[in-house]
Amino acid sequence: MDKSKIKKIVLAYSGGLDTSIIIPWLKENYNDPEIIAVAADVGQGDELDGLEEKAIKTGASKLIIADLADEMCDEIIVPSVMMDAKYEKYLLGTAFARPVIGKKLAEIALAEGADAIAHGATGKGNDQVRFELAIKRFAPDMPIIAPWREWDIKSRDEEIDYAEAHNVPLKISRETNYSKDKNLWHLSHEGLDLEDPANEPDLDKALFLEMGVSPYQAPDTPTTVSVSFEAGVPVAVDGEKMKVSDIIRKLNKLGGENGVGILDIVENRLIGMKDHGIYETPGGTILYFAHEQLEMLTLDKETLHMKEKLAVDYADLIYNGKWYSPLQEALTAFAKKSNEYCTGTVNIKLYKGNMINAGITSPYSLYSENLVTFGESDFNQAEAAGFINIWGLPTKVQALREQGKL
Repeated sequence: MDKSKIKKIVLAYSGGLDTSIIIPWLKENYNDPEIIAVAADVGQGDELDGLEEKAIKTGASKLIIADLADEMCDEIIVPSVMMDAKYEKYLLGTAFARPVIGKKLAEIALAEGADAIAHGATGKGNDQVRFELAIKRFAPDMPIIAPWREWDIKSRDEEIDYAEAHNVPLKISRETNYSKDKNLWHLSHEGLDLEDPANEPDLDKALFLEMGVSPYQAPDTPTTVSVSFEAGVPVAVDGEKMKVSDIIRKLNKLGGENGVGILDIVENRLIGMKDHGIYETPGGTILYFAHEQLEMLTLDKETLHMKEKLAVDYADLIYNGKWYSPLQEALTAFAKKSNEYCTGTVNIKLYKGNMINAGITSPYSLYSENLVTFGESDFNQAEAAGFINIWGLPTKVQALREQGKL
């Protein structure tokens, strides 16, 4: 990359530690280019407060805030819930947001006539892949700058040193210097004491959890909530119709208050190393649970089992940054088709981090009490003998061969 030709850079900007120092670093190392900061509003709330003033004060020419929360929810989260996609139990919070952010960065860079796009993802993580694959899909010739792969800074402590030397204001201290990523769906915590999986996370530490309380601090009485779906799409909470992003907000509040959705996991990064983190996903955890309960009623066995297999592939492509791909389109079509009868309501009790099924109804249920009852029914049990004879024929033939009777 010829740095002398880089006059205007679009930067993925969150106002966190990494991107806060990237603005002055780009100014110093790329011949003082214009920096257009782009902050994606993916539902992180007050993290956007004061962002424009901070970006401009540290050297950006302007800040563009892109409202992407509904796009993330409707286009990525909904089909993922339909597919019940999980990556090693992780509900893909960060991975859901990166495709829409990368796409928007590409669109803005092209519209602004930028010479490059920059991001703050590290060279050790997954997000560099997710951002850059989305950018390559929508701006294939755009140069990409990843300072973590260039600069001499070796740690987050050294980033703080750089920030202090360049008068960059920070909301964190060295003692609270967790690496966090927040959006409407989740909040991740990594770094500091969490880097050693032998350490028990202090969930009740002040200012650690942000989306709710730990199960230890949750109420002593359960909270009951109902979630309704139409063709696999969540449409209502407690009978109140609302858009998907508002459903997640409502469930975040209820789940957070009851200690639901805290995941302590060591996961396998795409880049080849294991990573330990704590994820808060209160609303998403409830939504996945509710959908899985409803599917037990509405989906036939063969489709359910196939979907469970394909869910692994779907989660992998999201985690690995391949959202904008033919495979995603094909699997999403399967998810929507398999959910066409996934309509109904699930009642759930939330209690100290647990979710307890409190009843499921669906107009398209495949469950027949008349067939399965232990009482009198229309099912002719004598017919089971013929089924067993046919089903067991290969087993019988194998035994006859071993006995020399064939």
